[in-house]
Amino acid sequence: MTKKVLMLAGDFTEDYETMVPFQSLQMLGYQVDVVCPEKKAGDIIRTAIHDFEGEQTYTEKRGHNFALTADFDAVNTADYVGLFITGGRSPEYLRLYPRVIEIVQEFFKDNKPVAAICHGPQLLTSANVLKGKKATAYPAVGPDITLAGGEYVAIDADKAIVDGNLVTSPAWPGDAAIVKEFVKLLGAKIEI
Repeated sequence: MTKKVLMLAGDFTEDYETMVPFQSLQMLGYQVDVVCPEKKAGDIIRTAIHDFEGEQTYTEKRGHNFALTADFDAVNTADYVGLFITGGRSPEYLRLYPRVIEIVQEFFKDNKPVAAICHGPQLLTSANVLKGKKATAYPAVGPDITLAGGEYVAIDADKAIVDGNLVTSPAWPGDAAIVKEFVKLLGAKIEI
């Protein structure tokens, strides 16, 4: 039986923070169900490409169209071995959906692996699951982690940190690091 990972994403999710984990997890044999509230499998979300070009924060450009792979309304967290939360702008509004918050809380209640990148930890802070946990994020989300009772850890953008069932990374340069740590939490054994 194929193991399934749930991915929460929405319009203007960060392109690399969605596509790279999605394709990496598929390459390892996971079925990745990417869902968005009010949308079904086959519906399109638009991505954004963020870059670091010398301004005080990232710049944003229109990215690709991404076809969702599952229906949000059909999500049963018991069917999944882990949760991946993408970054970009989508977490700031996805946290307004009560079912999104319940999904995050259910993964933590069951102590299943959770990965969140960039602005993805905004869903964790809204779900009130960070008390006593170390986490990183895009630096502008750091104060949210602290206010939610977590310990914000500033790390290089190409790194990830793990605390229990949670792995976080600050931005898309950390895609390889977060996926590597996430699949370890999922119990995958990769031999070369």
